[in-house]
Amino acid sequence: MLSCVFAFLSIMLLLTGCYDKKEIEQKSYVIALGLDKAKGKEGLFDITFQVENPEVAGPAQGGGTSEPSRETVTLTANDFVTAQNTANSFISRKIALDFTRVLVISEELARSDDFLTIMETASRTKELRNNVSLIVSKERASEFLKNNHPKTETRLHKYFQFMIERAKETGIIPEADIHRFFQITEGDADLFLAMYATAEPNEKEDRHEDQYVAGEIPQKGGNTTEFMGSAVFKEGKMIDSLTGEETRLSNILDNTMQMKDVLAMYQDPKKDKYYIAAKYIQKKDTEIEVIYHKKRPTEINVKVPFQLEILAVPSLIDYSSNKKNRELLKKAIESDAKRKFEKFIKKTQDEYKEEPFYWSLYVRKYFKTIKEYEKADWSKNIYPYAHINIEVDLEKIEFGNLIRSTRFSEVTD
Repeated sequence: MLSCVFAFLSIMLLLTGCYDKKEIEQKSYVIALGLDKAKGKEGLFDITFQVENPEVAGPAQGGGTSEPSRETVTLTANDFVTAQNTANSFISRKIALDFTRVLVISEELARSDDFLTIMETASRTKELRNNVSLIVSKERASEFLKNNHPKTETRLHKYFQFMIERAKETGIIPEADIHRFFQITEGDADLFLAMYATAEPNEKEDRHEDQYVAGEIPQKGGNTTEFMGSAVFKEGKMIDSLTGEETRLSNILDNTMQMKDVLAMYQDPKKDKYYIAAKYIQKKDTEIEVIYHKKRPTEINVKVPFQLEILAVPSLIDYSSNKKNRELLKKAIESDAKRKFEKFIKKTQDEYKEEPFYWSLYVRKYFKTIKEYEKADWSKNIYPYAHINIEVDLEKIEFGNLIRSTRFSEVTD
């Protein structure tokens, strides 16, 4: 009898673990979180919650519904964690950050001293995951989220997932999440790059495919939201922005970044009014060698090995079967790439005094202790004065079957 009572009580204790459970339909899942400085209120922030409606966003709909697919609300608070309870004064379900995809920061806030203050909350809360993508918007974050209207994705979480994954594959934005932000910021040696976006395009003159920043792409129709380029952070504060091309260069020089599908254009060496379209392929990591010198400038040797698949030659010059022309094309592309790398690296040394390539990893082996490494100071005493040698190695040029089979008319000057 006593054993039965004991078994019964044991089962009852196990059941108490479900006392505070919440069913899925009892929660409001925040997909996007926006942070702005509160206008005229020092130390306060405007917190924007963009909540997905599960009734609309579900994978299978029994019938049509007139409900909106999302709800976007903004309120003023000290931080976004305590703001959740306040938001429940007008949102019926419990707000949950478990499935938050993106954290959108306005450029105004990112450039202010208040940014690290609000980001401290992100490092302490258990609800917000470390792989949440960090986006800097040119306008206020609340406006960015309200004006973002995907045309082909009803489910908001899928829109952000597909949009960010695809843009990262093409290299026009960096890989940027909360974990990487704190990792680089606390390391105090490298620059952090966040994704740069806007929902308020400001059309500029036509350029090449990756030489824009968000808001400058001359698009017509569709969703006005643009992801292009990156926001540069130094010691936890935004100091500049990079174009899509500069972001790609940075991704190539940083072996912690991955790009899978990069299309680029190169000036035709025989007819400079034309540009050759090609797919950039990098099967090997960029080779980075740091030779540290204590009493003279450090040497950094960089080798970028890559291959190209030629997709289009508008000038119709035969580069596929003409060996002389093919060698000319190879040298022209290597020279152009080397020039762009050198220009960008010089910008980081002269203007930023730091680099976004995570090269500080390669100098640490020269120091026995963390104290010695910190005393040497990579960002202030080593990198800005380093002698950097760039080598670009175009290992192979491939031509598609169509280009190979086409009879080009050789154009001569």
